[in-house]
Amino acid sequence: QVRLVESGGGSVQAGGSLRLSCATSGYTYSYMGWFRQAPGKEREAVAGLIVGGTYTSYSQSVLGRFTISQDESKTTLYLQMNSLKPEDTAVYYCAASNHYISTIRLLNGAEYNYWGQGTQVTVSS
Repeated sequence: QVRLVESGGGSVQAGGSLRLSCATSGYTYSYMGWFRQAPGKEREAVAGLIVGGTYTSYSQSVLGRFTISQDESKTTLYLQMNSLKPEDTAVYYCAASNHYISTIRLLNGAEYNYWGQGTQVTVSS
């Protein structure tokens, strides 16, 4: 599988900000997204987008606080996280796919076939 490499995780106080990056080593996918998993919990969607387009989708828990975006080359995905809360603590994963995903399924992890190794985000109160 093509490697996806996340970076930018770390520890931050509640209310702070972090920006995660996902590098694709120059490969351009069709769809990309961010997912997260806290210890003992199921993986959940954070945000997704159509590469090269304007459509984005967010989970309700991060809407208004997080922003998913891509660079001009479309080979790097970002997640700007503001107003972080302790409940945002999780391992964050970058995901990508080159097969079609309908917009209503952009937050369905089963649609993605490439995954990064994850980066830890810890928010303390």
